[in-house]
Amino acid sequence: MPEVIFPGPSGRIEGRFHPPETRTSPIALVLHPHPQAGGTMNNPIVYHLYHMFAARGFAVLRFNFRGVGRSQGTFDHGIGELSDAASALDWVQSFNPEARACWIAGFSFGAWIGMQLLMRRPEVEGFISIAPPANLYDFSFLAPCPSSGLFVHGDADRVVPLDDVKALIEKLKTQKGIIIDQEIISGANHFFEDQTEPLTALAGKYVDRRVEEILAGGSR
Repeated sequence: MPEVIFPGPSGRIEGRFHPPETRTSPIALVLHPHPQAGGTMNNPIVYHLYHMFAARGFAVLRFNFRGVGRSQGTFDHGIGELSDAASALDWVQSFNPEARACWIAGFSFGAWIGMQLLMRRPEVEGFISIAPPANLYDFSFLAPCPSSGLFVHGDADRVVPLDDVKALIEKLKTQKGIIIDQEIISGANHFFEDQTEPLTALAGKYVDRRVEEILAGGSR
């Protein structure tokens, strides 16, 4: 997992990159929680999702949003962070232009940024959204949601109540042509304390199933 530095809209962006195994290896981008709440690319959930994708042969990048770690710039309330994520995806794609698939995974604030990037990049065919802050940010831009994906939430989340996420998911499920999966982890809080391994296992199982279906010619 070599350290990488690549250009972003506000200067240098710091990341960790697992290179592709083949010319057609799929791509995954993993986005961290809120920069002003201690979120970094070394967050345990981000770290484990990164390695989950890497173990499956993906070219994977996790990185620090502007103003975090060695990434230059200052917090921009999501606008600049979305630009950072777009630049990060461009950078990964420059290494693997023949990638057969592209995925985005995000945790909390990173899930909100990831879903916005999903709307802007038609090549993204799958997403994993962990504890999306549906009560704190507007997700109405998902109209319609362009890709199938997985939402994971804890039923003991006091930061983002489960009912708010369920309302978002029910809205997305009414859209034709996509399938939204949901997993609820019993006893998990917003930070999935002591639940990181079950969370990662659920995400890995979902990716395995989707990849198998796609290779078999399925519509998901």
